[in-house]
Amino acid sequence: MISDTANTENKEELVDGLLDWYDHNARTLPWRISPEDIIGGISPNPYHVWLSEIMLQQTTVVTVIPYFKKFIQEWPTIEKMAIANLDDILVAWAGLGYYARARNLHKCAQHITNKLGSAFPTDYEGLIKLPGIGPYTAAAISSIAYDLPETVVDGNVERVITRVFNITTPLPDSRPEIREFAEKLTPKHRPGDYAQALMDLGATVCTPRNLKCGHCPIENECLSRALGTAAELPARKNKKAKETRRGYAFWAEYDGKVWLRRRPEKGLLGGMMEVPSNEWAPSNSWENIPDPRIPIIANWELLPGMIRHTFTHFHLELKIIRLDLEEMINLQEGEWCTVKDKDKYALPTVMKKVFSHVGEPLLDL
Repeated sequence: MISDTANTENKEELVDGLLDWYDHNARTLPWRISPEDIIGGISPNPYHVWLSEIMLQQTTVVTVIPYFKKFIQEWPTIEKMAIANLDDILVAWAGLGYYARARNLHKCAQHITNKLGSAFPTDYEGLIKLPGIGPYTAAAISSIAYDLPETVVDGNVERVITRVFNITTPLPDSRPEIREFAEKLTPKHRPGDYAQALMDLGATVCTPRNLKCGHCPIENECLSRALGTAAELPARKNKKAKETRRGYAFWAEYDGKVWLRRRPEKGLLGGMMEVPSNEWAPSNSWENIPDPRIPIIANWELLPGMIRHTFTHFHLELKIIRLDLEEMINLQEGEWCTVKDKDKYALPTVMKKVFSHVGEPLLDL
């Protein structure tokens, strides 16, 4: 619920205070144009804004910065990305997770280049139609790249709005209320800077823990600060414990090569390369996992230990079964890949862990 005293009558003071703070405290980010540059007539690059917003979904700024720089160096324009090989994009993306974003990045670049003459749509309605762009991303690009008064609500903004208006309904149920207040606050003057100011405030001052309320430019407009509830917000429902899934990966090697296959385009780790494995089955114990169905009858060896990896919705444990072949044969679908060149393949982090677990002798070949 929202405190009865919550209102947006102080909107002008809040927005002006936030923009003034942003003018002096904006984070320097490789995809961002500074307030001074905007005043000087320099416009944000929509390609940079789009790329950064796709990368920042479910990912921190610190993690994204080196990836963004790498992408811009490799594909400095939307046209360059459009003609890139998808595998090269997936390799460069490896480690960021949520690989559907990388596939949609490529599709979107091709769509904009081939069907829109390399020009980004300049409004929300046009942006929302593009591959991989949802309501949040369309609003962010509209606001930041084109200075349109679209309401942008990410995790940082959710936290700031929740505290300013003392919204005590737990997330995610409170999101409609947060959205309502965020829309009322969104200004027509400098909406792009305002959106980024809210994000920066949440990232540097109105943080999840160790709040710096004394440095907040809108401290006097914050209801939860006045009521002493800021540190308790936003409230969240108790999360359901993640299940653990278990399975076996089949490492077959021959003469410095390992057999890899590509995962289906749709679904978890779509389009990425993997060491073949059986189904990852939910289980509370390895005792409940049946013996694996091996790809071919041969002298497979179960390696000691296992690798562990955590995805968004579950934990994974994989045991590795290894086979040294004396002659090259094809194992169902897939291809032989040189282990020394493993960084050239689109391997997700969990598969890089499999490579490391197999051990250094083979990796040094």
